[in-house]
Formats: sequence, structure tokens, C-alpha cells
Amino acid sequence: MPWFVYVLFSPASKQFYIGMTEDVEKRIKEHNTGKTKSTKGLRPWKLVHYEVADDRISARKREVYLKSGVGREWIRKRFKEAS
Repeated sequence: MPWFVYVLFSPASKQFYIGMTEDVEKRIKEHNTGKTKSTKGLRPWKLVHYEVADDRISARKREVYLKSGVGREWIRKRFKEAS
């Protein structure tokens, strides 16, 4: 089963959130219904990007990269219109 790395954007706070999951739709619902403590106060979230990974390890490596300084800069440049 594939894994996904996703990037969410909160128009209210102008912040991005990066995560990984096996079910993108379910995970976004959890973020937007307040079931995720770390993103609860920044709702609503909109999906701006996702990538498919072959396995959990590959997804985690990509998530770590996107959360790095270089990865965050890539996100800011690529999704400038979202913010």
C-alpha cells in the first residue's frame, strides 16, 4: 500500500503543515475537525500538495526533507500564491 507525504496550508494563520499518511482524505478530515492537537487551532486547512511514496520509510525521508530549512524554502517558493 502506498504512503503519501502532504502539505497543508492554513489561510487563517498563513502557515504550512507537512505530514505523512496512508489515507490523505481521512487525514485532512482529522486536521479540519480538530482531532489533531498540533493543528487544531489553525483550522481550516487546505491541501496544496501531496506526493506518493512506495513505502513508509521513503515517505518519512521525504517528510523530513520537506521539514528541513531547504524543504520549507521549496514549499514557500512553490506555493507562494497559497500564502
